[in-house]
Amino acid sequence: MSDHGIDRYATLTSGTTVCFRVSGDDAEPAILLIAGLGEDLTFWTESFIRSIAARGFRVITMDNRDVGQSTFAATPAPALWRQLMGRPRRDAYSLAEMADDCVGLLDHLGITQAHLVGRSMGGMIAQTIAATQAQRVLSLTSIYSTTGASRVGQPALSTIPLLAAPPPRTRTAAVRAHLRTTEHIAGTAYPIDAAEEAAIAARGWDRSAGDMAAGVARQIQAIQCSGDRTAQLSRITAPTLVINGDRDLMVHPSGGTATVTAIHSSQHIVIPGMGHHIPQALVDPITRYISHHAHRASEGGGNNVAIA
Repeated sequence: MSDHGIDRYATLTSGTTVCFRVSGDDAEPAILLIAGLGEDLTFWTESFIRSIAARGFRVITMDNRDVGQSTFAATPAPALWRQLMGRPRRDAYSLAEMADDCVGLLDHLGITQAHLVGRSMGGMIAQTIAATQAQRVLSLTSIYSTTGASRVGQPALSTIPLLAAPPPRTRTAAVRAHLRTTEHIAGTAYPIDAAEEAAIAARGWDRSAGDMAAGVARQIQAIQCSGDRTAQLSRITAPTLVINGDRDLMVHPSGGTATVTAIHSSQHIVIPGMGHHIPQALVDPITRYISHHAHRASEGGGNNVAIA
């Protein structure tokens, strides 16, 4: 049994160091949870991780590059105008390189195949692994993510000012910014727990090994330079589950619909009132959807998943 609270480190052949944690029985099938834009591994809450582990999985969480305790890139962050206009710098890294970090971590752990669960940008990374390294993927779950096509999955106009706001430079400002953004994008049916979210934001600030604002800017750039991945997604053969809410102001629900359309025989679950956030009230149903999907895939059930 692994202790999820311990930060561990893997230096990959690329030179990137990835911080990760492992929870659950090492003999169980592995699930890799890939977080979203600017989120470190602690944004997957303990209750979420425990719920998946209790359903019979070895759960691995990781800090993507440019967040948490993983390597922060040495390249300059793109200017705000580049982010707003979708004009990445020539030295930008891509979602494919972030996907290679994930596979490198699996290699470090001696895991040949894993179930992948990614949310938002993490969903894009998981999709990329499933499309390009199919032999490593037992199943894919993509949560409130999109295909990169410009006409789907875009943030609401009301969200743009939050994304364009000056980045926080203190712990207190980071907590306030997180609360403001999360409250806006959380959906209509699931108000945030302000105390819990403040603790998550503070912990993320404390764990950061580099300039968080620059890291987020470079991650946004990775999404932008990867472009429309619809054709790539059509090559995914892993059993795929797509989950999103119908009140998402960060990634419009059309992104989920487009993902399902692109991936042959994928299954789509739309949760009424859910936004771009996984509140405590949805931990049990979402982890149940994920575990049923993954277990069915392991049994050769493909995408004909019976969700209970």
